[in-house]
Amino acid sequence: MGRLLETLPNLSLARPGLDRRAERRLDPDLVTELLGDEGTRVVQLHGDRAEVVAGEDGFRLAVRSPTTQDGAGLVLFLGQDGDGTAYLAVAGPPVEDADEPPQDAREPHEPQLRTLRQVGADLGDRDAGLFATALALANWHAAHTHCPRCGAPTEPAQAGWLRRCTRDGSDHYPRTDVAIIVSVVDDQDRILLARGAGWGEGRFSVLAGFLEPGESLAAAVAREVREEVGLEVRDVQYLGDQPWPFPSSLMVGFTARASGADLRLQEAEIAEARWFTREEYRAVLASGRVGASTRLSIARRLIERWLGHGLDET
Repeated sequence: MGRLLETLPNLSLARPGLDRRAERRLDPDLVTELLGDEGTRVVQLHGDRAEVVAGEDGFRLAVRSPTTQDGAGLVLFLGQDGDGTAYLAVAGPPVEDADEPPQDAREPHEPQLRTLRQVGADLGDRDAGLFATALALANWHAAHTHCPRCGAPTEPAQAGWLRRCTRDGSDHYPRTDVAIIVSVVDDQDRILLARGAGWGEGRFSVLAGFLEPGESLAAAVAREVREEVGLEVRDVQYLGDQPWPFPSSLMVGFTARASGADLRLQEAEIAEARWFTREEYRAVLASGRVGASTRLSIARRLIERWLGHGLDET
């Protein structure tokens, strides 16, 4: 890995939020105590959605006080703020017919159910962290209901930060799948963008892939680029990282220089790929033939860094 460049500032979902107060998770009575305190704030998840309220400066989570029904579901301790207020998440099933009318068809402060993808870039630091942490934990719990050692059911412990096997007593902790994401540029300073197999027409982004066991991050960058488009890269530079709870990843962003420009696509993964100059990329964006990555994603920030300005200005 080469020398460090200036990293990407203020990545969505990566800004400081609550104090997680991990030591409090060891208290077996913590959840019961907090559910009995009207001052506790609760984030209610309905599948992958949470209730939010639109305001002049974006969205905010519609947090509430605990109810007597909360203890019957999966309750997660998320931490506390600087005033000592504790926050819980309660994870429930998706709401049927959860499709929402357009925002402009609603009253300004009317609550609405939204996914993190839809509103994450417009939430404040605290609420973005709450939503991302709650969603990642809930996704992990839903996928780890049984012990990988003996197959017996597991049950939540340590305020939602652990699952314990009901037969052998083994403890299982939340996992995060690390993925690299990289803006590859060539010696002409063109950027390589690709469309994944199964993606819709015009959906191009930078390359990404999961870290493999026994592999460094820089090695994963080189391997993924080689596998997906047949290029060797050099000067791998770290630019930033971002939690990505879809379902439970950490995206680690890089830029790298390609040693050549001839592409050899891995057809099972990449439908098409091409090099863009800045002028070409601005033109295809303006024409609508290529869509921009979501404002929530580090992919967009990597492209903007190469482009030299925000995509909203294109």
